[in-house]
Amino acid sequence: MSDTTTGAGKLRGSIGVVGIVFLVIAAAAPLTAIGGALPVMIAIGNGAGAPTAYLIAALVLLVFSVGYAAMSSHMVDTGAFYAYVAKGLGESCGLGAAGLALLTYTAIQGAVYGLAAATIQSLAVQYGGPDLPWWMWALVLIALVAVLGYRSIDLGAKVLGVLLVLEIGIILVLSFGVLARGGAAGIDFASFTPTSFFSGSPGVALMFAIASFIGFEATAIYGEEARNPRRTIPIATYAAVIVIGLVYALASWAVVLAFGSDNVSAAAAADPAGLTFAAAAHFLGGPAADVMAIMLVTSLFAALLAFHNAISRYVFALARKGAAPRALSRTHTKHGSPHIGSVAQTISATVVVGVFALVGADPVLELFTWMAGLATVSILVLMVLTSVAIIAFFARTRLDTRLWHTRIAPLLGCVGLVAVTGLVLDNFTTLIGGSELLADILLAVIAIFFVAGLVVARVTRQSRAGVERDRELTPTI
Repeated sequence: MSDTTTGAGKLRGSIGVVGIVFLVIAAAAPLTAIGGALPVMIAIGNGAGAPTAYLIAALVLLVFSVGYAAMSSHMVDTGAFYAYVAKGLGESCGLGAAGLALLTYTAIQGAVYGLAAATIQSLAVQYGGPDLPWWMWALVLIALVAVLGYRSIDLGAKVLGVLLVLEIGIILVLSFGVLARGGAAGIDFASFTPTSFFSGSPGVALMFAIASFIGFEATAIYGEEARNPRRTIPIATYAAVIVIGLVYALASWAVVLAFGSDNVSAAAAADPAGLTFAAAAHFLGGPAADVMAIMLVTSLFAALLAFHNAISRYVFALARKGAAPRALSRTHTKHGSPHIGSVAQTISATVVVGVFALVGADPVLELFTWMAGLATVSILVLMVLTSVAIIAFFARTRLDTRLWHTRIAPLLGCVGLVAVTGLVLDNFTTLIGGSELLADILLAVIAIFFVAGLVVARVTRQSRAGVERDRELTPTI
């Protein structure tokens, strides 16, 4: 046996609440949300009411997290959504959910590679560096993520921890800088009024707000690598949603005030890509805007590493259950990581980026936009399934009889998620660039991945049944 491979087993790590919170907040990429998604929310969504959209999204996800955390106390499985749906609704639905999870994280990671590579390309030229194609920068990022993703989760958590502290630090500095100077026209709370929220297209704003939280649910993925997971995972889940929601609400409110509640929509429409950085330049000075632009790259890198870790662990969980090639269930003897799954994920990321590069696609307008839209719908469907599974699980097992945790909160979370999904579908064509044909194709891809999971479940059951029959027919000596 080499020193790099073991048979299928458990992952190893000693990550605590803070480390897991760092991992999932890094996946949400706060600076990317405030620098990239927020200006679009303001420009084509509900203007100054964008901060309320973040609070509503946080509330819906917090209610969803009640049942999610309750179920995490009764099972520790790196498959997370897949494992939860399988326990609640059966193995077939579970593998359908696994298909959606792999699609979600692969798509959002591909989207972030496109945005990160385009951002580095622009910065490199701005600061006198080489004018390389975006896909070459993407390959550099893939290589760096591959090295860290192959190793122990503890190392990845430390790297993400440093990047995340710096990232949230610059966001808070900007927020308090704007508030301390009274914004462009004084401090007001118009952003948090019903009038502002329902102005324009609140559905578009809510859609981007939900997309900005993708990754928070990954707390359960790290259960096997956590200290005292039955306590750590629930606390980390609540903490991640609350911290992300508060940071988004505060920072988005500060950006609104930086231009004034009445003028921010026009400013965002005129320069969506530079809105947040213009606020930083005005209230903190030009160097601060430059630092923020550079830190956008580290924010995106942190998100890439977090999603890489999530995908490799999903693949590991599927392989351990016999629903994926067995080699993917191997763990590294030294690092305790799903290193084969990590390598497979590196290959898949390279393929996604390579396909878009070969056809000459724009890394932002096409790779980022299309894949982010696909991931948003997919994760919402996945969370609705998980909510139903949680209700079914506790109704059947009676392991927890707390009404709020096992019935009311999961049901309310499910209703809220269904409502948000409806809003997203109504605005999906806008999200992915305006093509109805493309919207239909991407929605069909989501259905295909879920059905593919059902087919894999059927094939796996038939294979197991065949093995059992062979055993029964084999004479004993």
